[in-house]
Amino acid sequence: MSNNFHLAINVKNLEESIEFYCHLLGCSLGAFEKGSWQDINFWGNELTLHKSDIKNAQEIHPVDMGNVPVPHFGIHLDNKTYKAIKNRIESSDKFRYFDEPYLRFKDSSREQETFFIKDPSNNMIEIKSMKNPKALFS
Repeated sequence: MSNNFHLAINVKNLEESIEFYCHLLGCSLGAFEKGSWQDINFWGNELTLHKSDIKNAQEIHPVDMGNVPVPHFGIHLDNKTYKAIKNRIESSDKFRYFDEPYLRFKDSSREQETFFIKDPSNNMIEIKSMKNPKALFS
């Protein structure tokens, strides 16, 4: 049995998306079909970027101290990796937070620092670091 997920998303430009996922977020490349799709190793999960002209739209939903864009996907990272990505975003001239980092569920077992960022095709990503990752499903 595998604990990995696979997610396929639309992107407008593969090269620009590869720059975002690999250079900014620190993911690595996998299989591909030139000009059509590219697999990304999304922290051990298979994220497939499909070149498409489909536009992606979000709604905003209020969740503990923040406005959560839906749809979105995300990742739970250890604090060191989370901070490294924040540093790369804050040093970037090209990419900015959609929703800057903040602490959610403060002083609870689910306390987490989280932020949202859009990829170049407007796919929304939540990146978080949980104080107690085991509390996620307990």
